[in-house]
Amino acid sequence: MRISIFRRERVLPCGVAIAGLAAAILAGPALRAESGQAPAPSKPAPAPRPKAPSPAPAAASLPSARSIIDRHIKALGGRAAILSHTSSHATGTMTVAGSGITGVLDIYSAKPDKSLLKINLGGIGEVREGFDGVHAWTLSPITGPALTQGKELEEKKFDADFYSDLHEEGRYASMKTVEKTTFDGRPCYKVSLIKKDGSEDFDFYDVETGLKAGAIGTRESQMGPMSVTQVHTDYQKFAGLLVPTTLKQTVMGMDQVLKLTTIEFDNVPPSTFDLPAQIKALIK
Repeated sequence: MRISIFRRERVLPCGVAIAGLAAAILAGPALRAESGQAPAPSKPAPAPRPKAPSPAPAAASLPSARSIIDRHIKALGGRAAILSHTSSHATGTMTVAGSGITGVLDIYSAKPDKSLLKINLGGIGEVREGFDGVHAWTLSPITGPALTQGKELEEKKFDADFYSDLHEEGRYASMKTVEKTTFDGRPCYKVSLIKKDGSEDFDFYDVETGLKAGAIGTRESQMGPMSVTQVHTDYQKFAGLLVPTTLKQTVMGMDQVLKLTTIEFDNVPPSTFDLPAQIKALIK
């Protein structure tokens, strides 16, 4: 089970959509390029002898990707606890830093791969994004109704996997621990996740707690591929499972922060994921 906005890899389902919406509302941040070149010295100094690079940790000294993920699953509450739930409903708030955009959100999920995001944005209206297992779609006061197609649709289906935290065998072509590094100021293991289409995501797991600290990946959008960075913090327990309640996502230079206040399990009616009439009208 996952509550997230790279979808909600599940790099959330709303992250790229909200970035696009924010870009449509705002003129966009000014792009500044700074460059400079130091003047050449009048008399070149002798080149220092290069220092030998610090040796990277040998791959054999790093824990396997599987063991890191299994430790994360255990830290959340265990595989059995995750599989015991079939749906989830989270509520909270969302802000886009520096934009004045704020909203109240509801995130619904259900097995095997259904999701629905609702955000009521002050002064704008309700934005919805969903996946019913077949069709991915968006509906907003600014862009109107739209169906997701092609690679973006495949990514929505992949990210909507309700049990994606488990990283079940066959979900990825390969998983590998890349290095021990620093992510969001914390020592973390960086895990490479190669999907079957050849694209790559990176997960970061806190060395001390074993919990997932965040992720970096690329997702398709109507504006082209977007790099997405997520940070997961403030884990709290709900129904026996630890869930990150603060989710920061950076897309297009914009920081989106979701703060979850309530999470309930196994009370989402199947009709929640029914397609809106405006979306049904687009399906041929």
